Amino acid sequence: MRQLFKQRRLTFLALHRKYLPYVLNDHFVLVLVFLLGYLLYQYSQLLNHLPENRFPIILVIMVLFLFLLGLGKPATYLEPADQHFLLCQERYVIKHLKESGRRSFYIWSGLGGLLLLLLYPLFLKLGFGIVTFLGVLALFVSLKWIIQKYKVDTLLAEGHLDWDKAIAYELERQQGVLKFYALFTSVKGLSSKFKNRRYLNFLLAIFPKKSNNLWLHLYARAFLRSSDYLGLFFRLTVLSCLSLSLIKNPYLALTLALVWNYLLFFQVLALYHHYNYYFMAQLYPKTKHLKKKNLLLFLRYLSVLAFLFQAIFCHELIILGGVTIIMLFLSFVYLPYKMKNIID
Repeated sequence: MRQLFKQRRLTFLALHRKYLPYVLNDHFVLVLVFLLGYLLYQYSQLLNHLPENRFPIILVIMVLFLFLLGLGKPATYLEPADQHFLLCQERYVIKHLKESGRRSFYIWSGLGGLLLLLLYPLFLKLGFGIVTFLGVLALFVSLKWIIQKYKVDTLLAEGHLDWDKAIAYELERQQGVLKFYALFTSVKGLSSKFKNRRYLNFLLAIFPKKSNNLWLHLYARAFLRSSDYLGLFFRLTVLSCLSLSLIKNPYLALTLALVWNYLLFFQVLALYHHYNYYFMAQLYPKTKHLKKKNLLLFLRYLSVLAFLFQAIFCHELIILGGVTIIMLFLSFVYLPYKMKNIID
């Protein structure tokens, strides 16, 4: 049994090794280096010029503290068939779950503690001593242990393993990892959830039901009803808006906006293959050229919508001009080029 779960863990780690090079590509690493340098510079400026009103700083530290507490899920590596084939080994599986909880606690409490250590100079500037800081660290570790234990206990019912809940929990955890990698490249094994969302159906009226807009209407319907595409658009657009509004350096703000918008359109390109497994869609007497043309038109509609949201948060004219150039570049240069290389 131990060898079985060890092999599953190694298989999942191999998946990380497969997709991490796509995440840590040269361009993204360069952006991260600039962002890290900017954050360190701003942190040093904050330490040297601490404002008189310190409540916002304390509030940010508290939010960061709570955020770090919520990070981390026990990796159980359970699979749907286990509730049948490993039922006789339930006692060992429960032991494995508890070991996974402890492993998750060690990893995430260590990472969170290191991040809090970086805030130690700020604690001193705020007037707190080393005893207070050590107390905060001890509180963080204690709460982290309680939370991780609670996450494991929720998978148990009266001392027995809740197989359905534990398997669904692990599937959700793995899908979360795959969704992160899907921001950078095409990922196998990623499942999608669909919701009717009737309250958004009025938006479909924007796209007239004409023969030359056949795929345009289908792409819009898939985008609105799929949790992946709509959620991705919302999250990355919000990140871009926050970058444009909160970062004072216009060049860094525009660089981050470019990254978020690039990731957005790169992922939404997957709409082209959305109906590949719908056999009835293959009977449509429409050419591949129309399918590509409609997708490009839909993505340009999407770029206009993203631009309108982001333009609201541009606090300088130079940033507004930069966002305009970014959207024009992505819509008329990047997307046609990418569609030709990926789809063809």
